[in-house]
Parts: sequence; structure tokens; C-alpha cells
Amino acid sequence: MVGGTRGVGLAVAELLAAQGAGVVVNGRDPDAVAEAAERISGVGFAGSPADPQVADALVGRCVDEFGRIDILINCAGTAEPTGSSILTVTSAQFRDLLDAHLLTTFETCRAAASHMVRQRSGSIVNTSSFAFLGDYGGTGYPAGKGGVNSLTLAIAAELAEHDVRANVLCPGARTRLSTGAEYEQHIVELNRRGLLDDVSMQGALDAGPPEYVAPTYAYLAGDLARHITGQIFIAAGGFVGRFDRQQPAFVAYRDHHDAPPWTVEEIAAAVN
Repeated sequence: MVGGTRGVGLAVAELLAAQGAGVVVNGRDPDAVAEAAERISGVGFAGSPADPQVADALVGRCVDEFGRIDILINCAGTAEPTGSSILTVTSAQFRDLLDAHLLTTFETCRAAASHMVRQRSGSIVNTSSFAFLGDYGGTGYPAGKGGVNSLTLAIAAELAEHDVRANVLCPGARTRLSTGAEYEQHIVELNRRGLLDDVSMQGALDAGPPEYVAPTYAYLAGDLARHITGQIFIAAGGFVGRFDRQQPAFVAYRDHHDAPPWTVEEIAAAVN
């Protein structure tokens, strides 16, 4: 359980433990890891799995403790710096955000995949966000979450023949990342700028607790979802949804064997 010491991750860890799963809780703060592990009677493992050695050791601890790894859930993340945009974000901040979201997900999936393939079973549930659509501003956060989506779809396709599943969940919940005056001001400002509609703004300001999100993670992790892979789900309060797989919409066509390339003006006419 990567990022399992607070918020959504802790709620998921608690639910899985209550259902009888052996859980290894991971986070970067050793004290928070110890507290969460004690709370769920699980195993704690501190460190940042964006480091490949930490990711390997984390998965190894799970295998040593329980004899196998059946489920990998990634809930780690960090907020975009206040007011961050392409006009203000630094290269270091952008890399840190990619590390926290995309690199952590990649390294843990890489470390767990070989074990799951040998078992011919396993479920990976990675965490994305509505922010991948760009509606919430920022740079590294939406880029990292968009990368998580694409990475997970690729993993699902690659591992399907080995009976290993991979899905994405975009949660909406009130956590430390979505509370406080600065967060509320940010959401209101996005609405003022036209990036968030009124319904989305109200949903962001009045999100349900993490306990409402946890059951969808547990569903995707378990046998009831054994035929579900390569999909992107949403869970926010009482709402559960699913993103349709992106498909290209028809704009124009000509046979390159019989016709010259499109002119710029022809493309403009077709698009407009």
C-alpha cells in the first residue's frame, strides 16, 4: 500500500486489513508509517519508492512477510506548489512532482510485475486525478497523473496474457491536500478563470471523506473485478464513474495513394 499513511491511502489500507488482507503500509515519514501499521495491525515500510532500490525492497518485504504479492495499490502523491503554473514552476519542482506521482508508480509496478507474472495473478490499482484533464491548473501534478493513466493502460495490455490486471482510480475526497484556506481560494480562482464549472467547484469544495472512496479500490483489487483491466474509474463521495477509452473523432480523410497532402487551408476548413 504505497502512500498508505494518510487520507485515501490509509482508508484503503484499513478497509483491506478489515477484509483480512495482509497489508504492507508505505510512506516517506517513518513515524506516520509506524502509526498506520499499528492502526491496521499491518507491516510498515518507510521510504520513497521513486528510488528503484526502495521499490524493490518494499515489494521484497511483502513477499518475505506473506509469501507473495497479490495486490499493489499506489496512492502516493504531493500537491502542486501554491499558485504554480507553467509561468512559475521551476524545473526542480516539476521533477519532484513527476517523482512523487509517475516515477513512484512506475518503480513499484516494475518491482511487483515479475512476481505477479510468476504467480499468474495479481491486481495493480494506480491513483490518478481529475487534474489530468488540466482543469485544476498546475503542471507537474496533471502531467504526472496523465502519465500514470497511460502507464497503467500499457501495463494492462502487456500483462493481460499473464492474468495480471491493472486499473486506475481517480478519487475525490477531503484530505490534507484538499482542505484549508489556500486550497479553497485556489478552487474558487479556477472557477473565476473559467477552468472549473460551478458543479465541479462545489464538488471540490464539499468532497466526501476518504472512506467513501476506499470500497472502489477494494473492488478493483479483488476477485469481483477479475475481468476488469485497462480502465480508468472515478470515485468521489457517493459517485462512482468510468472514463470512456479515448477514440479519435473523424475530421477528414483522403487516400494518400490517389491524392496530394492536405493544404493548410483544407485542414482549417475541415477542422472549423
